[in-house]
Amino acid sequence: MAPPKKDTEAVTLRLPRDLIDAIDSRRRHEADIPTRPEMVRRALIAWLGMTGEGGQDRDG
Repeated sequence: MAPPKKDTEAVTLRLPRDLIDAIDSRRRHEADIPTRPEMVRRALIAWLGMTGEGGQDRDG
């Protein structure tokens, strides 16, 4: 496993089971079936883009 990128920070949060189930369901629609953290990253990037806040690509 590669070490985390230097310009990152861990974010820990608790989510209701129904939200976790929805994330897991959505992950399975992706061609590469991303991990939960990657799916959350993608969702945040998409949301930031939709709200005009920009966002970054997955590589930072």
